[in-house]
Amino acid sequence: MCKRAFEARTGVFGPEDAWFEARSAAFLDDALSSQGMARAIEQELASEHRAYVTPLERAHRGLFRVRREGRGFLLSDAWSSVEFQIEPDDAGLADALKSAAGCFVDGRVVGAMNAGHAEIALMPGAVFHSEDATSAILALLPLARERGLSTTSTLDSLLRMDHALRSLSRVKAAFAYRADALPRK
Repeated sequence: MCKRAFEARTGVFGPEDAWFEARSAAFLDDALSSQGMARAIEQELASEHRAYVTPLERAHRGLFRVRREGRGFLLSDAWSSVEFQIEPDDAGLADALKSAAGCFVDGRVVGAMNAGHAEIALMPGAVFHSEDATSAILALLPLARERGLSTTSTLDSLLRMDHALRSLSRVKAAFAYRADALPRK
């Protein structure tokens, strides 16, 4: 449950950054799902919330394209080709997804049974890559596959590139999102 470990993989951020809240939410998603925080605090949770610990640990991280479908959204993972249909309860997330056409969203989808029916949700720390980065990301995905990179390594690399784009005022997406910023494995 270490912010430093997350920052080492994705870029350092602090309260002075305009995107601090978004990156903090992404860190919390990472801590809960990948770093074991959900399991570490399990005994402190109310019994009805403990049922979410295992699903959080199994959350699917993906690089999603978003398409509006009826009252919900179809999330198509460009990395794994998995698709999820979600209907967010949170109005802010729904609005963000409505405006996500044309860009990639790095997020975690979690599924759990609740009162006998399946719930599927996008965790709140999803990072919305700039639409300007879309063509560069599309060019990097085959290279990441060719290099045998894992989902985590690929998506963390893209988050580092997003960090560069957001933190360096004169950097263009094509410079921030480039092949030499991907690990060689």
